[in-house]
Amino acid sequence: MKFGSVALAEAEGAILAHSLVLPASETGGKPKRIPKGTCLTAEDLSALARAGMETVTVARLEEGDVDEDAAAAQLASVLLEGKAREGFRATGAGAGRVNLYAKGCGLVRINADMVNHINSVDPMITLATVPDRHRVDTDGMVATIKIISYAVPQAALDAVCAVVQDALVLHPPVFSSATLIETTIAEDVPSDKGRRAMAGRVERMGMVLSPRVLVAHEVNALASAIEQATGQVVFVLTASATSDTLDVAPQALREAGGVVERFGMPVDPGNLLFLGRLGEKPVIGLPGCARSPALNGADWVLERVVCGEEVSHSDIAAMGVGGLLKEIPTRPMPREKGV
Repeated sequence: MKFGSVALAEAEGAILAHSLVLPASETGGKPKRIPKGTCLTAEDLSALARAGMETVTVARLEEGDVDEDAAAAQLASVLLEGKAREGFRATGAGAGRVNLYAKGCGLVRINADMVNHINSVDPMITLATVPDRHRVDTDGMVATIKIISYAVPQAALDAVCAVVQDALVLHPPVFSSATLIETTIAEDVPSDKGRRAMAGRVERMGMVLSPRVLVAHEVNALASAIEQATGQVVFVLTASATSDTLDVAPQALREAGGVVERFGMPVDPGNLLFLGRLGEKPVIGLPGCARSPALNGADWVLERVVCGEEVSHSDIAAMGVGGLLKEIPTRPMPREKGV
C-alpha cells in the first residue's frame, strides 16, 4: 500500500487518510465533512479543488493488497470455522473492524498461542479478546478484529488465517439445575441474601435453583440433605465457615457417600471453598463471600464446573496468580485489621 500526499489529479479512487471539511461556500449550505476512509470520487476532488486544495493525503492499494474491511471480514470468517461457529457470530465489517459476539452464555476458551500468532505476523492485523475462561452472557462481546491500516498484503493475511481455527471456543453450560443447601445454627434462620446471590449466578448460566433447603449445621442432617438434593449440581452454604477438611460440610459429603477433592483455594475472597462429588454430581462447598454477588473464588470454580470442565487440584492451585480479587465491603474479616 502506498501512503502519502498526492496531487488531486492523481487521487481519484484513492482512500482519504484524514477527514476533511468543505466550507459552506462550496456545498451551497452547511459545511460538508468528507470522513477518512472515503474512496474519493471525481465529485469529491472537484469540490476540494474549488476549496483551494491542491494535494490530499491518501492510501492507494497496490497489487496483492486487500482493503481493510475485506481483510477483517476474511479473518472473522476463518475464526468462525469449526467449533467457534456454534458459539459466536460476527458483525459486518466497518472501518477495518469486525466484532465477535457470543450466541449464548458460557465460558470463552482462548488459544493464546493462536492469538499471539495472529498479532505477530503483521502489526496491521490485530485481534483482541476477553481473557481465557471469561464468563460471557448472550450477545456479550468476546473479540474484536481491527485492521489498523487501510489495506494489508494478502500474503500476510493468508499467513494469519492458516492456523487460527478454534482460536476461540465457547463452552456452554452442561447442567440445567442446582440445589443450594443452607445450614442453620440453633433457631437462627439465615436471610435469603445468600440464596439471592446464588440464584443470580446460576440463572445467568441458564440454570434454575430448586426450592430452598435449610438444615441444621450437623453432619448427619447435612449428609441427608446432600443425598436428597434434586439439582444436578449441589451447593452447600454453611452458617459457620468451613475451617478444615474434617469440618461439618466436608464430613457430611463423605457421610453421604461422596468424596472431597480439594479444600481451600488461593483466591481471596474465596479461600474457604471445597470441591467434591457425589457420584457424578458435583458438590461445591461455598465460602461465606458467596453471599455477596461480587466476584469471588467460588465464581471461578462454579463457572468451570457448570460448563462441563473438570476442575482438578492443580487447576485450583494455579488460580493464585490473579487470585487477589477486590475486597468485598460487607466481609466480616477484612484483610487489614481496622478496615
